[in-house]
Amino acid sequence: MNSITESATAALQLILSCDPGLLSIVGRSLAVSATACVIACVLGLVLGAWLGVARFAGRAALLTVLNTFLAVPSVVVGLMVYLVLSRSGPLGYLGWLFSFKAMVLAQALLVLPVVMVLTRQMVEDAENTQGEQLRSLGARPFMRSLLLAWDERYALLTVLIASFGRAISEVGAVMIVGGNIDGFTRVMTTAIALETSKGDLPLALGLGIILLAVVLLLNVLIAIVRRWREHAESNDGGPEWRAEANHPAGQDALRSLPLNTVEVTR
Repeated sequence: MNSITESATAALQLILSCDPGLLSIVGRSLAVSATACVIACVLGLVLGAWLGVARFAGRAALLTVLNTFLAVPSVVVGLMVYLVLSRSGPLGYLGWLFSFKAMVLAQALLVLPVVMVLTRQMVEDAENTQGEQLRSLGARPFMRSLLLAWDERYALLTVLIASFGRAISEVGAVMIVGGNIDGFTRVMTTAIALETSKGDLPLALGLGIILLAVVLLLNVLIAIVRRWREHAESNDGGPEWRAEANHPAGQDALRSLPLNTVEVTR
């Protein structure tokens, strides 16, 4: 018990004193996860929204593959990225292995299916309830996907926050492709695993406390976004918009508007 108490006290001292080594690891971890989330979310939101509206042969098989990727262990993703970036791999000439870029790529590939699947489900649900109105206005699938995604923007913010939490808590893939090199590719999760195996509990506990604080902050943000969404939806003009859209004069007026100015509200 004394060892645990002493380690916890030392961990708090490291945090309060802003230990340079600890801050370096935290900053690198946040940078890797944030960059990976930006890349994955830009692609995932667009592709997921399009999948929620588009209908084509093989769509069911593609969705099955995406859902399978949700359960793929992170070490498997890390192994695949390692093979691709190794000297004998197709992208070995880039020299990304054991670098910041390799970790970003691995985390982006982990987060991308999550963003795509959740976005697709939200946009498809919106398409089932509101897509007919947009089709009557002449909106094509890609335009409908963008409009419906904008309508679900508050829910999609939750997806973005959750994807960041998925990325920052990952350990297997970044350990494989980053190598856990001190001062270069060591992030919070890999540092916790290493320092625990070495018996350096103060640093491991300090990083663990910060990681828990980050996860707690993400959950608080999700709760805030959810309440913000409920408040926004309770104050929007959805019923009036639908009433006008169902009226012949309202339909003529809406058809005269550019599609990119029409906002669908629930």
